[in-house]
Amino acid sequence: MTINDPFARLPEVPSFTVTSTSVEDGKPLLPAQLSGLFGVPGGQDASPQLSWSGAPDGTKGYAVTVYDPDAPTMSGFWHWAVANIPATATSLPEGAGDDTGSGLPTPAFQLPNDARAPRFIGAAPPAGHGEHRYVITVHALDVEDIGIPTDSTPALLGFTMTTHILARATLTATAETPAA
Repeated sequence: MTINDPFARLPEVPSFTVTSTSVEDGKPLLPAQLSGLFGVPGGQDASPQLSWSGAPDGTKGYAVTVYDPDAPTMSGFWHWAVANIPATATSLPEGAGDDTGSGLPTPAFQLPNDARAPRFIGAAPPAGHGEHRYVITVHALDVEDIGIPTDSTPALLGFTMTTHILARATLTATAETPAA
């Protein structure tokens, strides 16, 4: 079986640094980033804290996405997508992706995720499906406003920003629900 690489068909771009006090690259997500809304005991659906640095000159804005390429669908599962984060932002607090986007800087907005909720939805891999990867990405863009409606899908955000990405910073965390 080939591992689904969400960046395989995208243009190669430089990287910069993203860190988190909520998520450790290559490690399991904590209960705060699991989905109580999808029935995971102790799950809090709190978007992870993110800090970034080293974006290239010419960065005019950012987008943040959280994607599970291992979901049992033909298209993975988008857990969070935020557009129009200003270039002056260098971090998001844990929980910024709540129902109101309370921790997002103006004029950033959340797009509906694959559960059709404009918020962060935590991990909830099906029981016995194996380990899932959660690809958390900060995209440095050459535009302030990506020019999509607030009810767009994360896939449309990804398609629209493909030609505007100057660099990307990524953390990948995991989650697994044991078979019952």
